[in-house]
Amino acid sequence: MASEIKFGTDGWRGVIAWDFTFENVRRMAQALADYINENAPAGEDGKAPKIFVGYDRRFMSDLFAADIASIFRSNKIDVTLSSRPISTPVAACLSLNKFWMSVMVTASHNPANYNGIKIKLAGGSASSRVTKEVEEFMDQNSVLFLYGQKAEQKDLSAVYFKYVASHVNAKKLSAFKGKVVMDYMHGAAAGYLEKFIPAKQVIALRAEHDPTFGGEQPEPVEKNLALLKKTVTEKKAALGVAFDGDGDRVALVDEKGNYLTPCLIAAVLCNHLIKNKKLKGKIVQTVSMGYLLKRIARKYEMLFEEVGVGFKNVAERMGLDDVAFGVEESGGFAWKGNLPDRDGLSVALAFLEIMASTGKKASELCADVTQEYGSSVYMRRDLPLAKAVDKGVMAEKLRKKLPKKINGRRVAETLTFDGLKIIFENDEWLLLRPSGTEPLLRVYAESATKKDTQALLEFGEKLMAPYQK
Repeated sequence: MASEIKFGTDGWRGVIAWDFTFENVRRMAQALADYINENAPAGEDGKAPKIFVGYDRRFMSDLFAADIASIFRSNKIDVTLSSRPISTPVAACLSLNKFWMSVMVTASHNPANYNGIKIKLAGGSASSRVTKEVEEFMDQNSVLFLYGQKAEQKDLSAVYFKYVASHVNAKKLSAFKGKVVMDYMHGAAAGYLEKFIPAKQVIALRAEHDPTFGGEQPEPVEKNLALLKKTVTEKKAALGVAFDGDGDRVALVDEKGNYLTPCLIAAVLCNHLIKNKKLKGKIVQTVSMGYLLKRIARKYEMLFEEVGVGFKNVAERMGLDDVAFGVEESGGFAWKGNLPDRDGLSVALAFLEIMASTGKKASELCADVTQEYGSSVYMRRDLPLAKAVDKGVMAEKLRKKLPKKINGRRVAETLTFDGLKIIFENDEWLLLRPSGTEPLLRVYAESATKKDTQALLEFGEKLMAPYQK
């Protein structure tokens, strides 16, 4: 019996040779081909739209991508296959400018034994509606894989670099004279920063191709950034940057070697864009983000909305509403006028541009926003999940167990559309939810002090005990 294939928070992912097999990839490719042939509009010339297939540096990503492209060709779809590993933002950009859809073979930040497939439309992640429709095509038709149907291969990454260059202020960026430590985590975006910053100013770490990612998970979260922190302080660099395995997520470290949480980075970027670039519209964040952006929205009298975890939910709002700034907790940021998707390179360049234009250090920029909008200590814990759970059922059960006060704080509101988010009177919060991409439970919290945030995490961990392995 064929195994079930389902899209998670961002794409379909599985363990290589276990559920991410050539057989299953081909089944997925046929479902995608059927979806494309059913839904893709013809171009002005009456021809079928073009599809792009890209891949990252993971084990056998190039071979999986070649099979997908061949199946598209067999189904009379005009397809171009990347001739080299690329970051996911490259594929997203191509879906905005040159192709109707991009299909990317990547498992993003997952461990090395995983691989996966992401779908990009109009520059952003395919919505849940689209991925559900693709799932409905699964196994409706036998895989059509004709001999000799090889796709044309091209390196189109220059299209992306040109797009990024058109959205940064090169003059201001050239004023930045400090050193940047760039941890590529062996990912597909290796060498990208050097396209915009002189190589003599970049200290590159883990840039070489290694499908094992050096034995570490290519996720730019604090526990994986010890080398970056150490190098920043030793080399007296102005900023430390890390990208994940496919280059769409980003983490930053200030000149003192301090990890900057996504909440702080988002506040610095959003406040600057609104104050100095006069950006207008709604601020949208995933439910796993904190209160700094809510306070910025209050100050500037902007609409504020929280959506489910996964940047596809932010991207969907950006496509439907007038959104000024969108962010998710796991290092994904986007804003009006730029690519409506996560892009680690664009975020790093924007932050460097702010540093150059203000003449301030990274730590000073963060101090400015916390002085104006309040202190933010944000943390996340990942716990092993015993078995698959229904997110909605779990959230409702946990909500019913809640006391009226937690650690002396009165519960002001609860949200249950993606796990259980407990919001207190002073905007501080705790979120409990199963991951959409890994067999993990995630516990998030934010308060004004490290002690209080840790206390909230410990309470959340105890509440989640029945679901832990």
